[in-house]
Amino acid sequence: MTSLKTIGRAVAAAAIILAGSAQAENFPSKPVHILVPYAAGGAVDVLARTLGQALAKTWGQQPVIENRPGAGGVIASQALAQAAPDGTTLILVASGHPLNQFIYPSLPYDTFKDFTAITEVASSPLAIVVSKTSPYKTLADVLAAASKEPDKLSYGMSGNGTSAHLAGELLNYMAKVKIVAIPYKGGAPALSAVIAGDIPLSINPLAEAIGQIDGGAVRALAVTSAERSKALRDVPTVAESGVPGYDVSVWWGFLGPARMAPDVVAKLQADLRAALQDPTVQATLDKLGAAPIGNTASEFDAYMHAEAAKWEPVLKAAGIKAQ
Repeated sequence: MTSLKTIGRAVAAAAIILAGSAQAENFPSKPVHILVPYAAGGAVDVLARTLGQALAKTWGQQPVIENRPGAGGVIASQALAQAAPDGTTLILVASGHPLNQFIYPSLPYDTFKDFTAITEVASSPLAIVVSKTSPYKTLADVLAAASKEPDKLSYGMSGNGTSAHLAGELLNYMAKVKIVAIPYKGGAPALSAVIAGDIPLSINPLAEAIGQIDGGAVRALAVTSAERSKALRDVPTVAESGVPGYDVSVWWGFLGPARMAPDVVAKLQADLRAALQDPTVQATLDKLGAAPIGNTASEFDAYMHAEAAKWEPVLKAAGIKAQ
């Protein structure tokens, strides 16, 4: 015999579904705030504002972009975790989001339980570059030299725990070499050090390096993604260069607070997928050397879990912690 408690739960569940459907049909009924965990002017900020302009055409109102930089995205993520789960507060995170749990001694939220995945919007490879006068013609040359003389080679990167740092440490981990990481205050100073001959190579997001590559100041030995970049079709991948299975990209995706109604999540995913088809958004992605994605919420959630599993041993082996 069905208990009253069971019936009550079924009624409550049905009410939530109906409420979510009504909410999705009228979404957004008030301004949507998109949190950006980094300062204005960077790749994440530019992408958020460009997508916001495209979303405004669908929603009939302009999303409010809020920059909340600090602590590798932790400050903005904490603000989202505390927001109402009605879809009017979102965040555009970068690839470091699922990894902060391994870098920081404690977080004011649970990396997965306190958020709702919506969609990964785009990803872009990094490039491993050397100066135009470098004796290293291929990444295989670099790995051979690093294997012969451990700790002699170094690479420039844009700071502890950044995508460039992680890409370098995964290369060390998978190729079983030790190329020393040299932190700079940003990707541009690292590139300048390569051009000046201060360091032999640098790892940079493609958006940072493409201008210097096209201008001939540096040469790209490899891109870090599983497939070649459309922006650098003649440059091989790291996997093609002797490290099978290597795959690192800078990616960006939208999250909401936990306990969002599934219909609202589906509406947001569909609207963001449509925004990725906007010509202005596509032009921005091209400038970032990025490819649009627009996957489902479940696919994005599974990808973030896979990223955490992939990077945890690498971070531990390299001893990467917040400074």
